[in-house]
Amino acid sequence: MGNAELEKTKNITAAVFSITIFLLIWQCSVSFSSLGRLMPGPAAILSAFFRSFTVPIGKYNIMQHTLFSLSRVLIAYSVACVVGISLGLLMGRVRLIEAIFRPFYEIIRPIPPIAWISLAILWFGLGEMTKYFLIFLSAFANVTYTAMAGASSVDPTLVGAARMLGAKNSRLFTTVVLPSTAPYIFSGMQVALGTSWATVVAAEMVRSSEGVGWIIVSGMEINNITQILVGILSIGIMGYLLATLLRFLEKIILSWNVGGV
Repeated sequence: MGNAELEKTKNITAAVFSITIFLLIWQCSVSFSSLGRLMPGPAAILSAFFRSFTVPIGKYNIMQHTLFSLSRVLIAYSVACVVGISLGLLMGRVRLIEAIFRPFYEIIRPIPPIAWISLAILWFGLGEMTKYFLIFLSAFANVTYTAMAGASSVDPTLVGAARMLGAKNSRLFTTVVLPSTAPYIFSGMQVALGTSWATVVAAEMVRSSEGVGWIIVSGMEINNITQILVGILSIGIMGYLLATLLRFLEKIILSWNVGGV
């Protein structure tokens, strides 16, 4: 077994051990202390989670709720990536574009998506567009910033060498700027995916009857702690799977940048 495989095995073992210890402490706490009157233990949560695949929560089972949320996240996230990466690249390379758009971007960037709920309802009503808008905002800020940072940090020596070899602007962008910026872009996409998946909870507070966010909100309304934790567990698992998938794609697409940004 090589060093890389050994290190990977150690990391997996450490992760499994820490999770197991945490679950044991949790289970013992609810079984042998007053904490059990406030919340269920992990055994009850896992039982309810697996049962929710066949027993509906509201109108749908947990898989259907997750797919509703996933579709909302992926649609808004994809649009945010296209708009944010394009704007970030332009601001990072074209000073006039930066001068025009960066002040607006810097004002919008620190505002949490949940602060836009009232305005979003006023602008888009109570339908799906409000949810898409909130998720879009949560992803847009991250992908725009990292694309701009990557584009503005391209090594000027590489740019000068490419120009000396006769590269025009389009060729310069595809052969120098974009490859240099790609690791930054993927880093921003990774963070944006996590914030988008987290924002779906707030987005589905706006007149929804499905989705993992609705599961949590509905559980709060009826004071069902088990249902709330089942929704939280669903969000955590799907978020982990999405992040793992994006890291896998990054390794394939940017295989030349292993160990980079």
